[in-house]
Amino acid sequence: MEKARPLWANPLQFVFACISYAVGLGNVWRFPYLCQMYGGGSFLVPYIIMLVVEGMPLLYLELAVGQRMRQGSIGAWRTISPYLGGVGLASVVVSFFLSTYYNIINAWAFWYLFHSFQDPLPWSVCPLNGNRTGYDEECEKASSTQYFWYRKTLNISPSIQDSGGVQWEQGLCLLLAWLVVYLCILRGTESTGKVVYFTALLPYCVLIIYLVRGLTLHGATNGLAYMFTPKLEQLANPKAWINAATQIFFSLGLGFGSLIAFASYNQPSTDCQKHAIIVSLINSSTSIFASVVTFSIYGFKATFNYESCLNKVILLLTNSFDLEDGFLTASNLEQVKGYLASAFPGYSEVLPQIRNCSLESELATAVQGTGLSFIVYTEAIKNMAASQLWSVLYFFMLLMLGIGSMLGNTAAILTPLTDSKVISSHLPKEAISGLVCLVNCVIGLVFTMEAGNYWFDIFNDYAATLPLLLIVLVEIVAVCYVFGLRRFESDLKAMTGRTLNWYWKAMWAGVSPLLIISLFVFYLSDYILTGTLQYQAWDASQDGWPR
Repeated sequence: MEKARPLWANPLQFVFACISYAVGLGNVWRFPYLCQMYGGGSFLVPYIIMLVVEGMPLLYLELAVGQRMRQGSIGAWRTISPYLGGVGLASVVVSFFLSTYYNIINAWAFWYLFHSFQDPLPWSVCPLNGNRTGYDEECEKASSTQYFWYRKTLNISPSIQDSGGVQWEQGLCLLLAWLVVYLCILRGTESTGKVVYFTALLPYCVLIIYLVRGLTLHGATNGLAYMFTPKLEQLANPKAWINAATQIFFSLGLGFGSLIAFASYNQPSTDCQKHAIIVSLINSSTSIFASVVTFSIYGFKATFNYESCLNKVILLLTNSFDLEDGFLTASNLEQVKGYLASAFPGYSEVLPQIRNCSLESELATAVQGTGLSFIVYTEAIKNMAASQLWSVLYFFMLLMLGIGSMLGNTAAILTPLTDSKVISSHLPKEAISGLVCLVNCVIGLVFTMEAGNYWFDIFNDYAATLPLLLIVLVEIVAVCYVFGLRRFESDLKAMTGRTLNWYWKAMWAGVSPLLIISLFVFYLSDYILTGTLQYQAWDASQDGWPR
């Protein structure tokens, strides 16, 4: 007798699972960067358009396929056509690759969370050098937050060729991250359905707390003004539209098979169209909300750095030219500099030491990914009152976002495996889950080596983009032109009672696949023109370091 398929306890669990999976680190550390790069508020125009023509339709497609076929990615596509099992297998392979390196982010978050209980925060000051006569030279050249990230956390090598050994502290944090993931997925939907309430809701609680704090920080309005001031000329920039489409695509987690896996545990009558709209809107709203929080913090950091720069210049000029204390201020600095240049011949000797302080330049410094979370945010946090509290909250939020995404990644791998009668007849699902986590953890140790961060950057930039675009393109073609759009429409109506309107059919049959093809061609040509894999190295021996 065939076992009944496990189900979510209620539709809310399914929605929370999708939100927990889709709302991830990309909402916090990539979307604000794209706003910064492509015109602030004007970037929302291509972003919202891409949400309508790409995000919602493709999310609905994957949820509908999972709910209709009631299997993981391999079984679902094999049901549509025996020749399409490879599409599901490709999704599993990409999800496996992603899981091997994605969980290292959670390991880093654990590492920073543990260090957040120290007073002072270990990244707030540079350590002393070997003979204790001054600060460490590498740290002085860079900054205390960069030093803690690159030297104390990663102990990074100068290049990818110098792989070095496994950093045991990072290895233990990675083991802990995988243990947490395993405990969350141990009982399948029974355990995951309870965990997603926390992984979906707690990040919003922290973001709201951070928003209240961020808006009260000195300089927060500078950051928000920078974000919301539209640069309309960016609407004519093709890269703004390409990055908007890419952000929507990857933020929703399309192509990995996770959404198909989650939807396969739905009741057949579940209104997956409504859920697709809800999840996609919440995901995009979270990106905008997180950007408001980020830019308020970013404005504080930029203003703090700008005013610190001004104070150093004022102190230098006051001491160099024996000016009266308090005479030189930010408001008269440029005027006095002009006077000193004309009246004192020795000004030319001091000139190389005078930094060019600019609030606009500070705000325009674009950082994404690990650099935003582990360098820029920690730089801002260290200058806040009660910095330990804000650090604990921030890295706890990163953990919730990271673990929520990992639940979806592992579901994309485990659901097809547990659906397989060959595997499930020999091993219980707890053992299958344990083996998948163990194998991923062992492979993931590569990313804890001294060159591990370089491998992380390469995997993150190159491993999944083209395969996922190709997978989703084949998915659309399979549903619309192999299974048949009319047949699929009939099945959806039988399941949910909803008639598929013209919007969904137009997007699936024409607009979305053309958009995916355009993205695929762009990234393929970009990789060909780039020629070699690129990563940013940390080498203190190089001229112009750090940059």
